[in-house]
Amino acid sequence: ADCIVAIGGGSSMDTAKAVGIIIENPEFADVRSLEGVAPTTKKCVPIIAVPTTAGTAAEVTINYVITDVQNNRKMVCVDVHDIPVVAVVDPDMMSTMPRGLTAATGMDALTHAIEGYITKGAWELSDMFHLKAIEVIARSLRGAVDNTPEGREDMALGQYIAGMGFSNVGLGIVHSMAHPLGALYDTPHGVANAIILPTVMEYNAPATGEKYRAIAAAMGVKGTENMSVEEYRKAAIDAVRQLSVDVGIPQDLREIVKPEDVAFLAQSAYDDACRPGNPRDTSVEEITALYKSLL
Repeated sequence: ADCIVAIGGGSSMDTAKAVGIIIENPEFADVRSLEGVAPTTKKCVPIIAVPTTAGTAAEVTINYVITDVQNNRKMVCVDVHDIPVVAVVDPDMMSTMPRGLTAATGMDALTHAIEGYITKGAWELSDMFHLKAIEVIARSLRGAVDNTPEGREDMALGQYIAGMGFSNVGLGIVHSMAHPLGALYDTPHGVANAIILPTVMEYNAPATGEKYRAIAAAMGVKGTENMSVEEYRKAAIDAVRQLSVDVGIPQDLREIVKPEDVAFLAQSAYDDACRPGNPRDTSVEEITALYKSLL
C-alpha cells in the first residue's frame, strides 16, 4: 500500500494505525502483540487522517486503542511509528455530528487536556498545550453542540491542541476506568470519560499542587487568584461538572454498570496502560470504590 486514508472518528484512525503498523511490521500480525509499547522497528504505511469528530485527536497522537472482543477489554497501544503524516483538521467535516456525539467527543477532548495537565509526566511545554486546550474547549463546546460555526472551529482546534499535549506525557485513571466500560458495555468513550472525570478529579486533587487553580481559570471561573486551596479545587471540579450537564451528559453509571461487574472493571482499569500516569498512586480497591461511588 502506498498510503492509508482514514476518514472518521478515533476508531477509524486507530484501525488505520494498527493496519499500517502490521503491514510494515508483519511480525506483529497478531494485533494483541501491539499492546503497550511494542518494539516495532519500521514506520507504518503513511496515513492521511481526516477526523470527522472533535475529540480523540488520533490524527496527531502516538496512541491507538484496539478492542479485544474475546476478553472484553480495550488495549492501549503506544508507538511513535504510527503518527499520521498528514492531518486534515477541517471543522466542516465535523459539522454533521449529532448533538450527543459532539458532546461526548468534546468531553473526551477536555478529559485529555485535564488528565494530560495533571499526569506525572507533565512539564512546562505540555502544560502550555493543555491549559490552552482547556480554555478553548470550555468556551466552545456548548456552541459546538448547538452547531455554531464558531463552536465547531474552536473545538476542532481545542481537541487538536490537547492531542499535541497528552501524546507526549500520557493520561490517568479517568481513561483507565473508561476503557473497560467501552469494552464490556460498548459505552461511548467520551460519555464514559465525562461521567468519571469530576469524581476522579476529586480523588486526585491532593496530588495536584496548585494546578486546579489554573484549571478553574481556564474553565472560565473568575477570581481564582483569591481563592483558598479548597475553593479553587471545588471551583475547577464544579465547572467541569456543569459543562458536562449543560451538554447533556449523564452524571452517573447507574444505567450502564452492573454491580456484579465492578470487580472485573476495577481490575481491568488497574491493568490499563494509562493508570501509571495518574498523579495519585492508586489500587484496585480504590478504583473499585470510585466505580461504586458512581452507581
